Amino acid sequence: MTSTSPVSELHGDDAQPTAIPGAWLESWYPVAYLKDLDRSQPSAFTLLDQDLVIWWDGPGGSWQAFDDVCPHRLVPLSEGRINAAGALECPYHGWSFDGAGQCLTIPQAAAGASHSSSRSCARRRATATAQGLLFVFAGQASKAAEHSLPIVPLLEEPQWLVQDTFRDLPYDALTLLENVLDVSHVPFTHHATVGRRENAGPVELELTASDADGFSGIWAEGPRRGKLGTQYTSFRAPGLMWHELTAPGFARILTVVYATPIRRGECRLFARFPFQFESPWPARLLGLRPEWLQHIGNHRVLEDDQIFLHWQERVLERRGGSEELARSCYLATPADRYVQALHAWVLEHGGVPFPGQPLPPRLGDGPLLDRWQSHSRHCRSCRGADRQLRRFRGITAVLAVLALVMLVWAAPGLVAIPWAVAVVVLAALRWQIGLWRQQLRFGERLPPRNQ
Repeated sequence: MTSTSPVSELHGDDAQPTAIPGAWLESWYPVAYLKDLDRSQPSAFTLLDQDLVIWWDGPGGSWQAFDDVCPHRLVPLSEGRINAAGALECPYHGWSFDGAGQCLTIPQAAAGASHSSSRSCARRRATATAQGLLFVFAGQASKAAEHSLPIVPLLEEPQWLVQDTFRDLPYDALTLLENVLDVSHVPFTHHATVGRRENAGPVELELTASDADGFSGIWAEGPRRGKLGTQYTSFRAPGLMWHELTAPGFARILTVVYATPIRRGECRLFARFPFQFESPWPARLLGLRPEWLQHIGNHRVLEDDQIFLHWQERVLERRGGSEELARSCYLATPADRYVQALHAWVLEHGGVPFPGQPLPPRLGDGPLLDRWQSHSRHCRSCRGADRQLRRFRGITAVLAVLALVMLVWAAPGLVAIPWAVAVVVLAALRWQIGLWRQQLRFGERLPPRNQ
């Protein structure tokens, strides 16, 4: 884990959009896992409809976030580079900026000319790192120190094995939070992935606390008809929730979800699955599985409900949104209490993140099932695996041809058998590699529950 870094100061104009409610604007959000960031080049991210450039300030030894716009001619700094001096350099005219946002060079200016005007500075956002994540404060940097980072206190304890994933989702942060707080959908929606229909039954949720900062609750029986123990749930407004349970004789298990709003109808999910196993063997076995294979499995679970959630939030919007939830949806059982509590927080404290903005048009199956643009190209593990798999697939093709030549040369006779086996094995391996590369790019339309 990384410790929290000092909060940065914002340079330049500190004005922020006023339409976004304070509960959403004046908050810290994760924008990337530190392990996925590339220190050699800048990257773009959109937070609450504000375009940012994320980059590593080598001389300052810290990650920085600026508004993704050069003060000179307004082009995106994320299209530029980090130059030999470790400064962020604009791709259009070569203006460069240090970690404080100060303009260091204007190549078109006369030698010795001053670059000290505040109008030449890039706008800097408050940043911090904690628990392996890079956080950016969405509001005025001068207010960042007044707000604590949304970290999970339990993860400060030692000996957690944490499996992480992320994905840009085609629906709002509130839709994501509503989904992961709804524990009763798992046996049906995720049947044949992480759930089983036969485990469905009454779900008696109880709220134990609720205020402007969020709520907490308890499910006394817990998942799988009590086999995993009592489950405790916490929602920290506006974008963090986690479930906690202790499965007797097996492990203490958390499910942590951050919902970072990108723009209306789009958010970035950060999902974390921490375990404290009673035996060392499960951790060792999980450690043998490459992270990119884990991510393929995570995609399957996310796609169990991705298409119908994209549809659902548009139906709710037409019926009046959170304000009309009680009329629009028949919430008939205690299983709906967390969903009701979330929308109560929206109405009483937080509001929606993009008031007055309509959802964009519905997407087709292609964009909804895309994995490359929504995850793999941003993920160090998946991007690297795709590159290595491509190379290895080429090698298997060459080896398969050589084995086939040797098979023809050796036939007939027993000596041909090993070459025949080699041809079959190499062909199967080449097919499997092709399947993995496909799974790094696209999901399947038919969910496992319906197969």
